[in-house]
This record gives sequence, C-alpha cells and structure tokens, in this order.
Amino acid sequence: MSDACGSCSSATPGGGCSSGGCDKGPENLKLEKTLSRIKHKIVVMSGKGGVGKSTVATNIAVALSLAGKRVGLLDVDVHGPSIPRLLSLEGQQPHIGDQVIEPISWSRNLWVMSLGFMLPSKNDAVIWRGPVKIGLIKQFVEDVAWGDLDYLIVDCPPGTGDEPLSTLQTLGQDAHAVIVTTPQGVAVDDVRRSVSFVRQLGNPLLGIVENMSGFACPECGTVHNIFSTGGGEALAAEMGAKFLGRIPMDPEVARSGDDGFPLVKVDHDSATAQAMNAIIKPMLGMADLLQENNMMPKIDDLPSENGKVRIAIPVVGMTLCNHFGHCEKFAIVDVDTELKSIIATTLETPPPHEPGVIPAWCADQKVNLVIAGGMGARAQAMFTDRGVKVITGAPAVAPEEIVNKFLAGSLVTGQNTCDH
Repeated sequence: MSDACGSCSSATPGGGCSSGGCDKGPENLKLEKTLSRIKHKIVVMSGKGGVGKSTVATNIAVALSLAGKRVGLLDVDVHGPSIPRLLSLEGQQPHIGDQVIEPISWSRNLWVMSLGFMLPSKNDAVIWRGPVKIGLIKQFVEDVAWGDLDYLIVDCPPGTGDEPLSTLQTLGQDAHAVIVTTPQGVAVDDVRRSVSFVRQLGNPLLGIVENMSGFACPECGTVHNIFSTGGGEALAAEMGAKFLGRIPMDPEVARSGDDGFPLVKVDHDSATAQAMNAIIKPMLGMADLLQENNMMPKIDDLPSENGKVRIAIPVVGMTLCNHFGHCEKFAIVDVDTELKSIIATTLETPPPHEPGVIPAWCADQKVNLVIAGGMGARAQAMFTDRGVKVITGAPAVAPEEIVNKFLAGSLVTGQNTCDH
C-alpha cells in the first residue's frame, strides 16, 4: 500500500509546503495520468451521518451510467463501506496485479471500487489512523485501472476530516462537491460547515441535495410533507449555492438498498426515482453548469476602478511560475475593462513568502485577480478573504499571453500544479 500523504511529502496541515519545492516524482506523474483520463470528478459528501449520502451517490452513479456515460464509483468510507451491498456486489474481489487494481464491473458502463471488497469478513473492524487511510485513498485513485471515464463519483464518509480532505486534495481543484443533507436543523447546522470546508479548499460546489424530504406514500405515490422540509433549499439560498433538488423518504429506497438494486433502475417511474433523475440532469451538462456557476471569473465579474482592473501573475524571468510562493516577481497587468486590452505591465518584488503576507500585499496593490499555476487551499482562502479572486492551473507562458487569453475567454487551465 502506498504511504504517500496525498500530495507532496512536505505538505503542512495549513496547506503550505515546508520543502523548497514540489518536484513531481513517478507517483505524482502516475496520478496525473490517471486523472487526465477522467472528465468529471464529483465528490458526494456531508457534514452529518445518516443522511443517505451513500444511497444518493450510488443512484447518481447508476443513473449516469444508464444515460450512457462511462462511470466509476469509488467508496472511500473506510470504516463503513456500504457501496458493495447497495449494488449487490458483496463477496466480489478485485484482481490485483503489478501496481494495478481492476475495479469491479457492475454493468458495461459502471465500475466500482471499495475497501469492502478487500476485507476478509464483513464483520472485521478497520482500525486505521489517518496516514494509512490517506494512502489508501490515493492508491484507489492512482492504482485502480479506471481507464477513460466520463464521471468518477466518490462516496465520502461524513464530516470534514481525513477522508474528504484527502479525497479533494488527491483529485485536484477541478473536483466538484455535491453535499447531501436532510431538512432538519440539526443536520443543516453540520452540513453548513461542509459548504465552508469545500470553499476553503477552493473546490467548486455543484450544489446541495435535500434527502428524506417529505414522505412518498407507497399506496398513492404522492409525496406528503409529514416531516420538516425545505431545510436544504434554505441552506443553499443562505450559502449562495445551487439547490439540486429534494428526494422524499420512500420505503422502496430502504428495501432496494438492502436488496442491492438501485431505485433508479428498478423503479424508475416512481416519484423518488424521478427526483433522483432530476438531480443528475445538471451533471449531464457539466460544461454548461460550470459556465452558469462562473467557476472561472470573467473580466466583467471583477470590480473595476476608473475602468481599470489589475491582474497579478507570479513569474520567474518572464514566464509564469508554477507556484506563486516560489516566484521571483509578480507581473502586475493593468487592463482596460471597456476595450478589454492591456494598458501596462510592471514587475514588482513581493514580500517574503509567509502565511497571509502576499495576499495582504496583493490587496494593498489593488490587485483584483491572481492567475497562478499552483496555490495551496489555505492561501486561496486568504486571497478570497481579501477580496482577490484566484485562478489556478494556468500554463507556464508569458503573463501578457495569459491575460490576453483570459480577456478573450480562451484561457484553458489544468490541474493545480502545487495543490497541497
């Protein structure tokens, strides 16, 4: 089993790097190659246990596969892996070759991996500390032969601890989160922290699902709001997140889960299955959803002063530096917002790279946007707190070329090159 900690061996808890750099070794190159073959990565999570997160993740994966998409479903709930049972795959064992693990095939379009496949007995307790769990998660992404996927759906355990943190850091900042809650206030309070967690890490939030909202009567098929409803939708409005929909309580969900047959396949005409299918519709048009949610800001989204916007790019020489903290200078590019053209470019020497110093310095320079190759999640949060937007994954080219592409709407970004 890999003992890698999820990114670089010098990553600090706050998101910094204690080493002089993040040179990519063979393991990281292998991880990048695996991730490059996956178009969309969706992490299903919740700050509260018992909200039906695994059921939602399973039905999302199955529904996407039934729509003709190639889907991987990864269960990283180390202490309570439930995906094998939900898909009637208990007792299956993956083939493990030379640093390659074959996922279990559920259908011609859906492949599954879970620690539950590898336990000698379903009664065995997994008593692992954080570093071992983190290593397993990276191994399940890096060493599993996922191949070319349209979607990788990841089912995380509840909370904001090792597993969801390591999952998002391993998958990179283009991994999107779907957060599941029930309508009750006690669940919403915990899930609110999950929204903040995702945003602190710098990952985009696809939206919030309100599960167990109302009761689907098995006799008449209608949904009755005999319990509280609307808590998830209210949370989405409060946090400025997209509300993906509500799923009612349905006895058939529990029965189909126990029997290992996802509801969206065996009872696709029910109100509950239709609610689940409505939730995946935005996921089927991820490119449109990304544009709708403004994941990459446009020049018109930035606050201007006297028709001018200021963009900062960390450079070595006159080329973008892969990590903003290791740069020699910042290229400060002033842009005319009306003409969408560069007015002037100056090179400024930043202060020493210490937590919070450069974000404060950029704010003092009246910078509106930083475009970088790589930046840790903690630093991104500090820039955001200062009112400075951040784009990561930019190519290592001249700053004027980057800004011109940004202005034209043709800037293509990749993986955060130093995502701690």
